Amino acid sequence: MNNNKYKILLVEDENNIRHLVCTMLESNGYSVITADCCKNAVTMFASHRPDLIILDLGLPDADGMVFLKQVRLSDTTPIIVLSARSEEYDKVAALDCGANDYITKPFGTAELLARVRSVLRTSRFASERGRLPGGKFRLFDLTIDYDARQIFIGKEEIKLTQTEYNIVAFLSEHSGKMVTYSAIIKAVWGYPDEGSTKKLQVNMANIRKKFGAKPGKQSYITNELGVGYRMNSENE
Repeated sequence: MNNNKYKILLVEDENNIRHLVCTMLESNGYSVITADCCKNAVTMFASHRPDLIILDLGLPDADGMVFLKQVRLSDTTPIIVLSARSEEYDKVAALDCGANDYITKPFGTAELLARVRSVLRTSRFASERGRLPGGKFRLFDLTIDYDARQIFIGKEEIKLTQTEYNIVAFLSEHSGKMVTYSAIIKAVWGYPDEGSTKKLQVNMANIRKKFGAKPGKQSYITNELGVGYRMNSENE
């Protein structure tokens, strides 16, 4: 991936963090523009049309969620929230409002760079897939054939129920993105009910069993308890 073509808008009011993240991104070949409040973020977003936004929530003039919602009204530019808020409620709220990922402070440099690569790759994959009929998804030795509705690990076909396949296919279409329980339930069942989360967790346990998930082994799907699931990407 040629990082030079990617422009990132960093919205962060703390000078030291803004400088640290900006330096880190630029040293990895990204072009970075910055804003220190919501008002400036709106202006910079409109004038520069970045490929990715990294957004702090605790801004001096307004909550970062205001900017997130405003962008999502008319635009699908990927957004990674980088926030000191670590409560499940805050993560779920940001993801449900359209954030592509959520990283809590303090954060690791390698992790942030991996999430940036993953979100940019997912965004590119989605736009490419929108122009192509059908297609396949690959992650390590996992292959999903969307046209045939079949899943293989190596050369072995993994027999999933229709619901299990729908869950895996939906997560793969958002590969690298943490998807909340409610978003998966809405996509797969179309409605939430009292036992929806439990139903999802039971299906996911069956999927992992069929995928042969083992502790310490590279997994295809990551769970953040109380928040949601992420289909991993190869360079995470």
